Amino acid sequence: MRDLLPGLLVRLLALGMAFLTTGCGVDSGGQTVVRFWAMGREGEVVTALIPEFEQTHSGIRIVVQQLPWSAAHEKLLTAFAGDATPDVCQLGNTWIPEFVALHALAPLDAAVKASATIDRGDYFAGIWDTNIVDGTLYGVPWYVDTRLLFYRRDLLAQAGFTAPPRSWLEWREMLAAIKARAEPDRYSILLPLNEFEPLLVLALQQDEPLLRDGGRWGNFQSPGFRRALQFYVEIFRQGWAPPLTNADVSNVWSEFARGYFSFYITGPWNIGEFKRRLPPERQDSWMTAPLPGPDGAGASIAGGSSLVIFGTSKVKVAAGQWIEYLSRPDVQRRFHELTGDLPPRRAAWAEGRLAEDPYARAFRDQLERVKPAPKVPEWERIANELRLVAERTVHGELSIDQAAAELDARADRILEKRRWLLSRQGAP
Repeated sequence: MRDLLPGLLVRLLALGMAFLTTGCGVDSGGQTVVRFWAMGREGEVVTALIPEFEQTHSGIRIVVQQLPWSAAHEKLLTAFAGDATPDVCQLGNTWIPEFVALHALAPLDAAVKASATIDRGDYFAGIWDTNIVDGTLYGVPWYVDTRLLFYRRDLLAQAGFTAPPRSWLEWREMLAAIKARAEPDRYSILLPLNEFEPLLVLALQQDEPLLRDGGRWGNFQSPGFRRALQFYVEIFRQGWAPPLTNADVSNVWSEFARGYFSFYITGPWNIGEFKRRLPPERQDSWMTAPLPGPDGAGASIAGGSSLVIFGTSKVKVAAGQWIEYLSRPDVQRRFHELTGDLPPRRAAWAEGRLAEDPYARAFRDQLERVKPAPKVPEWERIANELRLVAERTVHGELSIDQAAAELDARADRILEKRRWLLSRQGAP
């Protein structure tokens, strides 16, 4: 199905030849070699787990290649074009639909069903769902990421509230009360305009999907998305949030400490950053909380990375054993201690430092209510348009109706090739 390749892949085909290897999967000592590509910090620290695996899996050797996140996507496409993909790879959840469309990944349903280690029911449902495309499983979650509230509980208490918000109505009341007693140059919440995630969170809390008809068309004019966008824009127009980007805020942690804002929607990596960067006198003044929804507890983003096996791998059995090892709850707890990444299995949260961390508890709660972004290869491009149109709306250049219509138009243009391909294939 190489007719699915974008033009970039065709241009990279010659470069991809540089990645060609013998691909036999066996080294000179007769060991089965599993080539594993991992990104960023995870690629650095996963090597600490290899000795135990190799000791307990005689005859298998793991060879790790670390990729920087900034170059990983292009390098994977180049490797695919040159028939030089690894055996196992870490893939961001939103990349999986793209590589499924390229027919690059091996289905994993049968292997997982036969596994005594990987228990589908132990995984957070929304995270597991990110790996299923058109009813087929293509990845096993490795670590999870989501967004929720970091807040100044002392400032919330000063405004008259003893607990974080549980609905949009309560959140509105808190945002208004905090701003009313704050100095003119201080705000209730920070929602950087160069981030699409806060608006995406509000949109995922709606009943309607962001794309319709199997991902063929945008669905941004739906009542649910319009309600989410209305609330998002209201936060700025009421003066509860400054219309700034991250680049306009010199230091998020110091500004949070001095009370420039009281709420911040961010991810688990900031637990460690807040512990390190906030001054000692502020360490008891902040906490995390699950996101409120329109009428109660709200959903958030199902993010993170998963482990996949490429279809061209000649050592799929050994590759599956490596994935099984990394999926064990005790190994996931060790991986969390090495990286701070959150494990995707409930059993991994049951004991150890993670279970005792008060700031992680809200993430454990939130992970029961996460939803995947639309599972189409074009989603990251659409998300960028979401950010651009939302920023224009915040600045008053577009009304809610105009913004929703503009987003549908932009999404429909991006999805044009998808519609054409699906019409040719007769796919659902």
